[in-house]
Amino acid sequence: MQALKTSRIPYQPSDPEKTFRSLADNAPDMIVRYDRNLRRTYVNLAWEKATGIRAATALNYSPVELPGLMNAKAAHYEEKLRAVVFSGQSVNMTVTQDRDDGEQVYLERRIVPEFDAYGNVESLLSITRDITERKQNEDMLRIAAAAFETHEAIVITNVDARIIRVNQAFQDITGYSAEEVQGKNPNVLSAGRHDKAFYRSMWDAILTKGSWTGEIWGKRKDGELFPRWMTITAVKNSHSETTQYVGIFSDVSEQKKAQESIVKLAFYDSLTKLPNRRLLLDKFDAALTHSATTGLYGAVLYLDLDRFKLINDSFGHNCGDLLLIEVTRRLLGCVRNTDTVARLGGDEFILLIEGIGNDREAVLKDVAQIAGSIRFTLAQPYMLNERLHHSSPSIGVCLFHGADPGVDALLKFADVAMYQAKDAGRNAVRFYDPLMQQAVDARLALESDLRVAVAESQFFLFYQIQVDENLRPLGAEALIRWRHPNRGLLSPGEFIPVAEESSLILDIGNWVLETACRQLATWSTQDAMQALELAVNVSAKQFRQADFVPKMITLLRTHRIEPARLKLELTESVMLGDVADVTGKMHALKALGVKLSLDDFGTGYSSLAYLRRLPLDQLKIDQSFIRNMTIEARDATLVRTIIDMAKNFGLNVIAEGVETQAQMAFLKQHECMAYQGYLFSKPLPLEGFSRLVEQWAGFLRRARL
Repeated sequence: MQALKTSRIPYQPSDPEKTFRSLADNAPDMIVRYDRNLRRTYVNLAWEKATGIRAATALNYSPVELPGLMNAKAAHYEEKLRAVVFSGQSVNMTVTQDRDDGEQVYLERRIVPEFDAYGNVESLLSITRDITERKQNEDMLRIAAAAFETHEAIVITNVDARIIRVNQAFQDITGYSAEEVQGKNPNVLSAGRHDKAFYRSMWDAILTKGSWTGEIWGKRKDGELFPRWMTITAVKNSHSETTQYVGIFSDVSEQKKAQESIVKLAFYDSLTKLPNRRLLLDKFDAALTHSATTGLYGAVLYLDLDRFKLINDSFGHNCGDLLLIEVTRRLLGCVRNTDTVARLGGDEFILLIEGIGNDREAVLKDVAQIAGSIRFTLAQPYMLNERLHHSSPSIGVCLFHGADPGVDALLKFADVAMYQAKDAGRNAVRFYDPLMQQAVDARLALESDLRVAVAESQFFLFYQIQVDENLRPLGAEALIRWRHPNRGLLSPGEFIPVAEESSLILDIGNWVLETACRQLATWSTQDAMQALELAVNVSAKQFRQADFVPKMITLLRTHRIEPARLKLELTESVMLGDVADVTGKMHALKALGVKLSLDDFGTGYSSLAYLRRLPLDQLKIDQSFIRNMTIEARDATLVRTIIDMAKNFGLNVIAEGVETQAQMAFLKQHECMAYQGYLFSKPLPLEGFSRLVEQWAGFLRRARL
């Protein structure tokens, strides 16, 4: 390989002056050379740029003669120059000057003597550096240091969320020393009151906006929780990279207490601590808006205490205050946490109940029960100052649905109803709407009559035939009827809901089971009836009774009936309680030989979840699906699915509510196993049902002939 040729330049000693000027002209500092008579002999480019004066001009002037930036405090400057010439010693000085824009700059200047060959000062070098930025940084550091020891707590972490510094206020507020938190995560102060969503939102703000401000709870070293008002800021370098996080917070416990006190004075009754009229009106207005949005009914109850004035006047205001406090305690125990109990003043209270339901009749029933419970609770004796006192409430009730007719009107309606309660003799509940009051009265009257009916056995059973796919009678469903002394014959839909609510369903249910078992025993002696099954509806409340299975055992033994001829129809609501208990009872009944049918199948939400676990014999397709299955594709699909499901689980399936030949044909085509409905017979009293079975048997015999 051919060697690279290089050219070599012979070394030549450099010109010292030329080298100096080359270095000086490229220096960032301002450099001026003076002779010993203080005449400028050289200025560098930095000096020209800073002063705006050309070198040719500057060289013709002495320090005190030259106008411009460098001429400030020139006399003092010239004095320093002469001192260096005289002493031969360097001088350092710092000066300030004002620019044309008014900004003050800081200059650090060093005056250095230059000597000739004999050691005499022959010239001077003045080297000036602009240290304004450095001085500003130093000032900022001093300010930051002073600010760091403010009354607000400051905590600085690195990018890994490890504490690197805290101030004294942090230590005073939290109880932790700087050494105890050094290197730890700030979550050492976590109070555990905020969820993940809160912290996710906080860090989203810090990462996207650079800072977050808000209230966050903290925990002191001694475990005390306290509210903090905090700002967290991300500190970035010149490359926009986060280098630290700075958190500044203050303890706002006292402020919050003060705010709470102000709110209590403005919005709460000082005696009972209940919301006052002002807060009630705000809550009521919001409740009407919510009702309009959701379509849910609410209610306002207006309460006035009976005989309060007598107690107040006779035994003193202290006794009256104690009564109001106790009434408050009892009222709060009667309602949900979401309901509002307010005191308007004196002995008048308002209850605001929201989101009760969307069915007017059901809401009416619920509100009547709530008002009745409150009336009963407040009518109990009061022990005040070791003396027994009696009082009771007069309660006016008004429902609301939507935003109209407004808060004032609704309060007026409830007030009117309350006075109706007083006019009725006090210690009473009245609804504003006369029709509503009539409905409440009718329901209460029905419950009263129902208690008499239970005591006097005013019930009897109807029977609706059930047949197989070949129209052979399989048995019947026992359906209760009530022969009311004034209203005549009542169907279950008219009184069973009232019985369920009042627990009379237990007595009625026991009567039905007793009567059904007795009837099965009678049928066992009749040729035409002895093979029939009898289905009995059992309410969820009745089935959940601890002694239900023992009672069934007693009935079976007492009436000496074959258990397989008794079929209990249960709805899915029985599974809404203790599932293990219900399942255990069903297995016990199954072991006895009693058949189990799941009634109204398809209308509940838990059918599929429990189907595999329950020892069932039969599924009963609800009549609402049968009614529309020949015209609604969805219902038809559902019916087919239930039949297939029953077959797959090895269960019998029966359809109720069959009323037309088309419905029968559809069910038979899809292999439904049993049928019940008006197509075969409406529910009949015992005599009529017995004749129907005999006629049916005769018809089948003739058909076979």
